[in-house]
Amino acid sequence: ATVSSVNVAIPHLAASELSPTDTQILWIIDAYALVFAALLLPAGALGDRFGRKGALLIGLGIFITASIACAFMTSANNLIFCRAVMGIGAALIMPSTLSLLQSSFPRRERGKAIAIWAGFAGAGGAIGPLIGGVLMEHYWYGSVFLVAAPIGMIGFISSAVLAPRS
Repeated sequence: ATVSSVNVAIPHLAASELSPTDTQILWIIDAYALVFAALLLPAGALGDRFGRKGALLIGLGIFITASIACAFMTSANNLIFCRAVMGIGAALIMPSTLSLLQSSFPRRERGKAIAIWAGFAGAGGAIGPLIGGVLMEHYWYGSVFLVAAPIGMIGFISSAVLAPRS
């Protein structure tokens, strides 16, 4: 949802006080995905070595903080940097959630849990443009970054309370 909702906001962002160049717009879109993809495997290994719950909570904290910061950046370069930081948080979150599902559910329930996880992950790509479009109709471009913060906070609190240490 983070990638697809930002794509909807690009025309508003391009016309904003940030005045990004075409190259900066591409980096605003791609910095998150590039950093996320580059760090996904190493972040998973860190979670396996030092604890998946800790990696998840750190990743959520980074992601939430960077999302809020993105909404209020005053330069295109700073927004690019914050998007890259969001990618670091996401790289810590994604493998940790799947690993925690494996250790939290008995073998007979794992298939359902992983299917629900995959469904929500996939739905984000479809829901992102819809939410982004609604937000762009009523608010400024930074609102697409703020959507992730309350969802992340719910995930952080839920994980802190319910997720097992592994």
